[in-house]
Amino acid sequence: MAKQKIVLKVTMNNEKKIRKALKIAVSLSGVESASFVGSDKTQIAVTGEHVDSVELATLLRKGVGYTELLSVGPVEEKKPAAAKETNPTVAPLDFTVNPYQYYYGSYGMPYYAY
Repeated sequence: MAKQKIVLKVTMNNEKKIRKALKIAVSLSGVESASFVGSDKTQIAVTGEHVDSVELATLLRKGVGYTELLSVGPVEEKKPAAAKETNPTVAPLDFTVNPYQYYYGSYGMPYYAY
């Protein structure tokens, strides 16, 4: 199953309900991100795989209040522009390490009591 985007309209009167709604949305298994959508920030967009939209709406109704399921659909994948396919050449780096270059001045040699 591909990623899906669920948009819900939730009635949130104060800051406490806003935090609680986001906490409920991201606590559901399979949710990758949750964000506010719309000009008045009353809609929550949830993206993820195997997310049950009915269970999400039910949990929000129980925890926050009135919740309306607006849309459920696949996530649009952003494709890079095909015209800008230039591969810059990278010069190979050659590092040689001398195993005797390390200096342990402050530690000195270990002391062993026999």
